[in-house]
Amino acid sequence: MKIYVSHSREFDFKNDLYKPLRESGLPVEFILPHENSDEQYDSKLLLERHGSDLVMAEVSYPATGQGIELGWADAYKTDIVCFYKSGSTPSSSLQVITDTIIEYVDERDLVNKLTQALKLNYA
Repeated sequence: MKIYVSHSREFDFKNDLYKPLRESGLPVEFILPHENSDEQYDSKLLLERHGSDLVMAEVSYPATGQGIELGWADAYKTDIVCFYKSGSTPSSSLQVITDTIIEYVDERDLVNKLTQALKLNYA
């Protein structure tokens, strides 16, 4: 399974998101758009070509670009799972594109809840 990871740039995503996902040991291929480059990633082309089975969106921080990506994912019929950190308030508009919006406390909890979501919906 290939999972495209969508997020805002308004936090330390390399340490707070990418690192725990890479270290999770989950048997999936994470597509981390800014792991090795700050250049614009062509997520529209990826989603258009169905190059991702799932979009995992970290939605704790509002981001216009991420909203566009999630719109593309929805339009191209790619499943979306949203996660937000406890204490933040994700946009209520997310309910239009997914039924799966999950709160997490820390990086360990994020990985545990992603693992559970994958087992429940994609096993």
